[in-house]
Amino acid sequence: MKLIVDADACPVKDIIIEVGHSYQLPILMVCSYSHYSRPIAGVENIMVDNIAQAADMVIMNRVKAGDIVVTQDYGLASIVLAKGAMALHHTGKRYTTDNIDSLLFQRHVSAKVRRAGGKTKGPKPFTSEDKEKFRKVLIECCSQGRL
Repeated sequence: MKLIVDADACPVKDIIIEVGHSYQLPILMVCSYSHYSRPIAGVENIMVDNIAQAADMVIMNRVKAGDIVVTQDYGLASIVLAKGAMALHHTGKRYTTDNIDSLLFQRHVSAKVRRAGGKTKGPKPFTSEDKEKFRKVLIECCSQGRL
């Protein structure tokens, strides 16, 4: 089991590193060159070009059954689930085979509305409650993977 992070806009990297180290899990952060951050001990960083889906392609090619992937991207989450890995949103929402189809459909409908000139709601502000929920869910997933 390893933790793989779609790290460009991930606000919970510190929690992922803390929990990953406490469970002695390998951590892989994938981000574009424009989101470069300093190397962190015990974390493998992979830098990709600033082209659409570059980080997703790296993650898709490296994820294996049992891994945990943190991403905001529903499309990537659906592929991760199909490969037998767990997928988490940074707010603590766990993507599952029960909810991924409706999330993808909702994304599709929202994109159609925007293409037609309409407006859709953006994400809710990220809160400290979201951060703590994420920590709890990540710990549960790491514990589950160790059984």
